[in-house]
Amino acid sequence: MTTAFPIFQTVAGRWWVLLLRGIFAVLFGLLAFVWPGLTLAVLVLLFGAYALADGIVAIAVGAQSRWWMLLLTGALGVMAGMLSFFYPGITALALLYIIAFWAILRGFSEIVAAVQLRKVITNEWMLILGGAASVIFGVLLILFPGAGALSVIWLIGAYALFFGILMIGLALRLRSLPERLEALLG
Repeated sequence: MTTAFPIFQTVAGRWWVLLLRGIFAVLFGLLAFVWPGLTLAVLVLLFGAYALADGIVAIAVGAQSRWWMLLLTGALGVMAGMLSFFYPGITALALLYIIAFWAILRGFSEIVAAVQLRKVITNEWMLILGGAASVIFGVLLILFPGAGALSVIWLIGAYALFFGILMIGLALRLRSLPERLEALLG
């Protein structure tokens, strides 16, 4: 069982990584609500820091579990973060499309992971819901790119808060995964 699903061992032993992802997302979301009048340049830098941190964590977990989809998602997150830092004058529309496609890919990756996790744990719906929220968020950004800057900031903040809370819930749930795997394999 563990050789067929190497991601389970990686996730089970590193549940705290998901907790960190959730905390980063919640902090990012709160900052977007606390300072809604952020200029686009500051939003670009905040998004860049968040995407870079999330991408690095995704690459680390993907490399350890040998899961290519998580590696790809992490690489895109790092690229989106780096582009935000190197080209802070990027237009709002370009930033929206970067965020949109990153969120869609990330969402599909999380839904796939949830389907795999359902073989080991119950209530994997938190990751499915987080993935669905990511996909919906990305699609909404593509469909309505002309939304005002303030509403985009609030939309990004709401998404980050919702996703972060779900990741924190999933991380706390996965804390007991090693014992469950041991019981299944023992």
